[in-house]
Amino acid sequence: MFQSLETCLEKYVPPEELGHVKRILYGKQLEELQLPELCTNNKENVEVKGYKFDSLVEELREKRIVRVGLIQNQIVLPTTAPLVEQRNAIYKKVGQIISLAAKANVNIICLQEAWSMPFAFCTREKFPWCQFAESVENGPSTTFLKEFCKQHNMVIISPILERDERDIIWNTAVVIDNLGNVIGKHRKNHIPRVGDFNESTYYMEGNTGHPVFETAFGRIAINICYGRHHPLNWLMFGLNGAEIVFNPSATIDGLSETLWGIESRTAAVANSYFSCAINRVGTEIFPAEFTSGDGKPAHKEFGHFYGSSYITAPDGSRTPGLSRTQSGLLISEMDLNLCRQIKDHWGFQMTQRLDLYAKSLDTIVNSTK
Repeated sequence: MFQSLETCLEKYVPPEELGHVKRILYGKQLEELQLPELCTNNKENVEVKGYKFDSLVEELREKRIVRVGLIQNQIVLPTTAPLVEQRNAIYKKVGQIISLAAKANVNIICLQEAWSMPFAFCTREKFPWCQFAESVENGPSTTFLKEFCKQHNMVIISPILERDERDIIWNTAVVIDNLGNVIGKHRKNHIPRVGDFNESTYYMEGNTGHPVFETAFGRIAINICYGRHHPLNWLMFGLNGAEIVFNPSATIDGLSETLWGIESRTAAVANSYFSCAINRVGTEIFPAEFTSGDGKPAHKEFGHFYGSSYITAPDGSRTPGLSRTQSGLLISEMDLNLCRQIKDHWGFQMTQRLDLYAKSLDTIVNSTK
């Protein structure tokens, strides 16, 4: 299977031209982080990469250095295994990757969409998959991650299938601070209804707006999966003050791979913040066949989740992606001062015409009532 765009470029593009190709595709060359040997050569067979984004040295502000980690992981057991065994196996694997991130002094970690379960929303089966839904405050995933937050002084973003106190299910990202406290949540704003993405069978659009969370390491927000196709979704997190916006996702090669390297990157440029795109990896096979009214034969797998997680800076420079086929940890060291430096340089926020947009949007919204 095709491993990654980066390995292909390294293999086939002549060295004298490779630098120009990377400059055009990725922006300015990033310095590779010197990570601990125990982190990079790990027994868990997890791909670990690290990069440093450059910034200007200011006279009146200290640098605000943050290390961010993105985790993409395969499920561990077949989807036919008992649910508690599936979940515990994922907990063990993700816990090992979080420990690797801790060795590299990562401050903020974001996990992939619905990280603690198979991405079963293609099947349209309520049973058994709704059993994975859990409480934001005291569900098993939150309880599991709180200990890592406290032990390693890190913030963790945990995208889960939420079950609220009224037994309504949501696609939700939980934010746990470095003291192990749940400081908030964001529910997915945009729900796909395309191909096998039958997610509205399980949950509908979220009701939390565009929250930004103040943490010890910066102001963060979460644009869950399908929300990356909506530029105004990205815009609102920026207007609300986000410095880093995470995009935990689960998307497949036959649907969105040609868009993957574009959307999160352009959002970082347009909104002068760091964006972090995280995608699930691997192929998940389900016990029963399903169809989605698209003329395709009944099948048992969603497609290949192609990983390729990456991070973009406000100046448009980005890291190479992680593997398309392997669980991985991507680490980036960034100076959050770069957000304001790029705002000053390009003036995108200064030249915005929000008043015009608001007037036009108001007209359009009212005309559809």
